[in-house]
Amino acid sequence: MIRNYITVALRNLWKNKVFSVINVAGLALGMACSLLILLWVQDENSMDAFHSKGSRLYRVYERQFFDSKVTGQYYAQGLLARELKREIPEIEMASPYNYADIHSISVGDKVINEKVVAADTDFFSMFDYSLLEGTPRLALPGMDGMAISRTMAVNFFGSPGAAMGKTLRYDNRKDFKVTAVFEDLSRHVSEHFELVVNWDWWLKDNEYLTYWDNNDPFTNILLRPDADPARVEKKMTHFVDKFMVGRDSGFRMEFGIQPFNQVYLNSHFTDGKVDGGRIEYVRLFSLVALFILLIACINFMNLTTARSAKRAREIGIRKVIGAVRILLIRQFMGEAILIAFLSALLALALVVVALPFFNELTGKQIVLPIDQWKFWAVFIGLTLVTGILSGSYPSLFLSSLNPIRVLKGSGLRMVNGAVWFRKGLVVFQFVLSIVLVIATIMIARQIRYVQDANLGYNNENLVAVPMDGDLNNNKGELFSKEALALPGVEAVSLMSQGPANVGNGTIGVQWPGKDPNAKPMFTQLSVGYDFTKTMGIRLLQGRDFSRDFPTDTAAYILNEEAVRKIGYKDPIGQPLTFWGTPGKIVGVVQDFHFQSLQEPIKALIIRLQDVTHPYGSLLVKTRGAQTQAAVDGLQRLYRELNPKFLFTYQFAREEYIKLYKSEKIVGRLSMIFALLAIFISCLGLLGLSMFTAEQRTKEIGIRKVLGAGMPALFNLLSREFLVLVGVAFAIATPLAWWGMNQWLSGFAYHTEISWWIFALSGIMAIVIALATVAFQALRVASANPIKSLRTE
Repeated sequence: MIRNYITVALRNLWKNKVFSVINVAGLALGMACSLLILLWVQDENSMDAFHSKGSRLYRVYERQFFDSKVTGQYYAQGLLARELKREIPEIEMASPYNYADIHSISVGDKVINEKVVAADTDFFSMFDYSLLEGTPRLALPGMDGMAISRTMAVNFFGSPGAAMGKTLRYDNRKDFKVTAVFEDLSRHVSEHFELVVNWDWWLKDNEYLTYWDNNDPFTNILLRPDADPARVEKKMTHFVDKFMVGRDSGFRMEFGIQPFNQVYLNSHFTDGKVDGGRIEYVRLFSLVALFILLIACINFMNLTTARSAKRAREIGIRKVIGAVRILLIRQFMGEAILIAFLSALLALALVVVALPFFNELTGKQIVLPIDQWKFWAVFIGLTLVTGILSGSYPSLFLSSLNPIRVLKGSGLRMVNGAVWFRKGLVVFQFVLSIVLVIATIMIARQIRYVQDANLGYNNENLVAVPMDGDLNNNKGELFSKEALALPGVEAVSLMSQGPANVGNGTIGVQWPGKDPNAKPMFTQLSVGYDFTKTMGIRLLQGRDFSRDFPTDTAAYILNEEAVRKIGYKDPIGQPLTFWGTPGKIVGVVQDFHFQSLQEPIKALIIRLQDVTHPYGSLLVKTRGAQTQAAVDGLQRLYRELNPKFLFTYQFAREEYIKLYKSEKIVGRLSMIFALLAIFISCLGLLGLSMFTAEQRTKEIGIRKVLGAGMPALFNLLSREFLVLVGVAFAIATPLAWWGMNQWLSGFAYHTEISWWIFALSGIMAIVIALATVAFQALRVASANPIKSLRTE
């Protein structure tokens, strides 16, 4: 019997080639889109989830209470990890871990820049970073030990084994011995690095990390197997209080813990608590995958029932000779599953072709896991669900046809409930499609808004050159002066952090009249001379730092928000004490964006950076047409003054755009999936138009005989679809407005939701719907009425 079902199904597919191609293609597109999204979701969920001790690994986060606010962050104190391990028995291991930074690594004359982190001796025992040489406990044995990646070992010494015991020079000032070689980190590691140095040395080299009121590294802990995470977190809540005795009571900190494998997807804080992050995009696209698959299944239903007239007599005859309904349902469901499997094979081929482009678009390295049984289980399950879902309504509908009415030629008249159900499916399709279109337009507008926003400074032709090696010592001032004299260079200055990512906060600010109980947070930035000129920041009052004023080492420039927070009416010349150093305010600059537009502009205090001991980057403003010449000149000068380091630079404009990398990827994916959703929905509309045309063939013939013209008949057939699209638009508009309003609320500065976006989306939907049904409507309207009325 199964063989007969398959034979009949294949025969029907071959007999109706155009219908079969549309049906299979629609399902295949929907399944391919869903499969690509599911691969992306699976890849996102697998980040940092491969560690064998993952169920016991946690990252510490810190809540800060000040100025009637609560903030949250992962950065903690440099001494915290060891103290937690020492005093809380449930913590088996602990290790600090600083954010990966670029440093110069050399062996002889060979110099490269790589990402370096520092960690404690527990690090390689806590995490499954596979060691090719060395052991986890002895990977970082002392202040001179360093663990390097396979790639580093091969580049410098030829092989991991040959690297052991060899010496690498760090930033041309410290020699480290290779004590371990680890396998190159996989694509499922969220925080990549190439070298790991010992935390004891890092503490010695960065003395500020020994202060309990300073936050910098991450802190990771491994709980014992029998430990209760909630109990451990309770013990940690006020752990830092005893180290902050005598400190300002208006500022306090608490600790919490978060499973390590959740940090990548859940890294956003609201009121001091972990609250979303990339997980929101994972949930969003999981819904998109479901919706696109539903749209494809709805198409199958519409297309199958639209062709039901071709099989009505077959069903009638089979019922007359004794076929029961359950057998017919099984047959039609089997045909749907067969088509789903054919579509799945085509979808798999489409995924193979599209995956390289998808990886380039998303910045991923996803591979099709054809060697994993779980993938095939999901693939087969997805196919079965698609087949059952798409075949459920057609099988119930076709098996319910009355054999007597079918054989009389009237069996395809549908009851009102069935008609409204079919129309509801089409409306549902277009609701999802229109929502995706509106979302795509809004995301594109927001991305353009942040790219073109007036930041309060000019990041065009602004180059940042890291001040490494000798430039951080006795040659910094010489480099600055000679850089200014290079062709194409308009201005230079120093900056401790990148122009688009200034984030060092402090409450160590005092002024006369300040409420002793108030603990406002200020962002602080150290810069060089000519900072406002180089950055193109508008100076509202006072002046910039100048070599003509030796006292500027204790002078401060504030932004407007800082002046508002302090409350000075006439700030120039007013006293201000910063980190215990009394000074005066010499300038006020217009508020400018020094972080992502997702954040409001914060109160900023700018202080002078000593040019004889620079750090951070040299900012170079170039003349537009001479930018390349200026960069070439900077490279020659850099190599002359700092030969042991590689010359690198970043354009401030590009670094700013990187802040919105995730939003750009979401925008591109939304556009692609919106177009595909519309295309698949149009296939469903085509199915409904085919069904309607078959239902009204004789009516149209009679109207033509009575004199109805082409425009009247086209209007007759298309009016119904326009009404459906209009209903879908009316439902989609408030849903899209709510969703986009929620998304935009994550940006402190964002574009407006304009009425024309909804109007444009509605017009697009109507035009696309008309174009879809036009061919079918014109074909039926132009048909010879004699053929349709011949049986009468």
